[in-house]
Amino acid sequence: MATEENKNGAPGSGPQSGAKAASQPAAQQGFVYLPLIAGWLVPGAGHFLLGKWVRGSLLAASVLGMFVTGLAMHGQLYTSVHNILDILCLAGDLGNGLLYMAGRVAGWGAEQAQTTVADWGARFIVVAGLLNVIAAVDAHNLRTGRKS
Repeated sequence: MATEENKNGAPGSGPQSGAKAASQPAAQQGFVYLPLIAGWLVPGAGHFLLGKWVRGSLLAASVLGMFVTGLAMHGQLYTSVHNILDILCLAGDLGNGLLYMAGRVAGWGAEQAQTTVADWGARFIVVAGLLNVIAAVDAHNLRTGRKS
């Protein structure tokens, strides 16, 4: 009799644990990091993979718009690191994913303009990368079920 009580009364056993396993979201199945990686490489792609078309489109337009505006203002893409602020700006630029890589290959933002507008342009590019990272993490949270 004591063994039956242990079987039925032990935590994680019995019919309730089966219901718990069945109630886990289907979002946990498969490669959960795909929206994170895709969202980092291509702005909005993580949300597109999850079927969030409006949110993905708004994020893609925002990140792309800020990146292009920054380049139009002659903002630079950070390539080398000279001090701690440059490290932070480079990290923000890398958040743009393939946009940053395409910009480096094409030579966009390579010239160093010494104007206030160019400095603001560089900040636009950095903030676009940071927004892209936040959007990629949001797509990952949607995929894992932490956010609905």
